[in-house]
Amino acid sequence: MPFKPFKAWSLLLLMLAAAVQAGTSYSFSPANQRSPLLTAQYWNPILDYVSRRSHVELELQFARTGAQSSDDTVHGKYDFVYNNHQFKPSAEAQGYSVILRPRASDITGQIVTLDNSSIHSLRELTGKTVGFANPEGFTGYTVQMDYLMRQHIQVTPTFGGSQQGIMMQLMSGNVIAAGVNSTIMREFADQQHLRYRVLWESPPYHDLAISAHARVPKAVIMAVQKAFAGMSEDAEGMKILENSARVIKQTPPYGFLPASQQDYQAYLSFYRHAVFQGAN
Repeated sequence: MPFKPFKAWSLLLLMLAAAVQAGTSYSFSPANQRSPLLTAQYWNPILDYVSRRSHVELELQFARTGAQSSDDTVHGKYDFVYNNHQFKPSAEAQGYSVILRPRASDITGQIVTLDNSSIHSLRELTGKTVGFANPEGFTGYTVQMDYLMRQHIQVTPTFGGSQQGIMMQLMSGNVIAAGVNSTIMREFADQQHLRYRVLWESPPYHDLAISAHARVPKAVIMAVQKAFAGMSEDAEGMKILENSARVIKQTPPYGFLPASQQDYQAYLSFYRHAVFQGAN
């Protein structure tokens, strides 16, 4: 669906000029899913485009670990985030609000093993060490542990620091199974020509959301939202999206859609009913 420009855009520009002072920049922090190099290669061209089109300078900042990313979000360090930590009950006080979601298929949490593994069911993981990205990952740890607890299947978690980190350990045989984000796992397997078996899969969730902190002026948020949402309708923007997608082997469709907190009720509902104590 083509993105429809906001009404009274000239008025918004006047508001934006008042909200953005010379030299002001706003932090943008994506989820800790890939290596810092791949994260920068993917996001820097996109943020440069959005900054130019919105007249709002966005500065890429990312945490060293998933735990730090979650903690920083819970404490409101970043102006804009692209993750799902903002849906945790502990982050509610910051007032992050969803403004965009990717034009992408929904994601799921999976527990996977190698295609040639002797493990064929979750029950066979009882008492074994299972790999996860980090203790803060939603579809890379939290949904898996919540389900395992409901099924009374006890495993010993070990962490790889990032999605790609634990997938490398799975591929090398250091862990017999891993909890993963379905999209990142598929991309990794395509890159590494890896065959794997899905032992369990969660219900679907919308992919990570771009959210704005409550302190960010409304005019700034609207300008950033408009620039992101318009990328796929603009020749230069689409070329940048395609080039960034090649870095991580991302599949179409590319770009972002305007969204709201209502679109992410599945996350909020999960946290309300979670039995896993780490889901906070």
